[in-house]
Amino acid sequence: MPSTATRKVKSKSPKRAVRKSSAEKKAAKKDLSASYNEFKEFEGRQYSGMKIGRSHKWNYDKGEWRETKITPDLWEISYAVTKRRAGHAPKGSGVPVGTGYHWYIVAHQNVTKLNANDYTTSLSGLKYKLAHKRADKETWSATPKTQRKHLVAFLKDMIAQLEQEAIPLEFDYKQKRYAGEALPLKDSCHDGVCDELDIILNNDHLGIIRSSEKGWKMKYVKDQKLVDMIGQEIMLWYE
Repeated sequence: MPSTATRKVKSKSPKRAVRKSSAEKKAAKKDLSASYNEFKEFEGRQYSGMKIGRSHKWNYDKGEWRETKITPDLWEISYAVTKRRAGHAPKGSGVPVGTGYHWYIVAHQNVTKLNANDYTTSLSGLKYKLAHKRADKETWSATPKTQRKHLVAFLKDMIAQLEQEAIPLEFDYKQKRYAGEALPLKDSCHDGVCDELDIILNNDHLGIIRSSEKGWKMKYVKDQKLVDMIGQEIMLWYE
C-alpha cells in the first residue's frame, strides 16, 4: 500500500507542472501581441506599437548606396535595400502589410579605409518619424507642409541639444588615457539628471549610453568595463 501511494504522487505531480507551464507560455505570447497593439502613453501623448525602450534588430540584404558630392563637405546620399527581422514578430502583432513610414535620419557615419576599394563603415544616430501611411489609405498622416513643420521643430530641438553643456570625460583604463564628452539627450533628463547621453571618446563617436536598472549599457561597445567607467564619470559629474 505505501509503495502504491508513492507511485501515484510521482505520476501526477509532473503532469500538473507541465500543463501549468504550457498555459503560462501561451498566455505570455498572447499578452505580448496584445500589448503591441494597445494604446500607451508617453509624456501625455497616446501611441501604439512597440513600447518605449524596446528595440528592433534587422538584417539588411545586399543593397546599393549611392552618393554625389555637392560641396567640399556636403554629399547627397541614397540607399535602397530590403531589411529582414532578426527573429519573428509575435503572432497577431504589428501593422498590416502595405503600411508605410517616412523617417528623417540624423546620424554619425564612421568610415576607415582598408585598401584601394574597401572601407569599414558604421552608422549610429537617431531617426524621427515625419509621417505614416496606413495600408488601407492612399494619403499620409501629415501633408508635406506639416511634415516640414515637424522637421523644423525636430532640427531646432537638435540644435538646442547640441548647444547645451556637455559632460567632460577623462579617465585611464587598461593603461590608456581617454578624453572626450557626453552630450545629454534632453528628452531623457529628469530632476537635473539624464539617463541617455551621446558619447565621444578620443575623437571617436561611440554611440549612446543608457542608464538602466541593470546599470549602464551601450549597444556598440563590447567592453562592459569601459562602459562602466564612462557611466561612473557621468555620475561623478552629476554629484
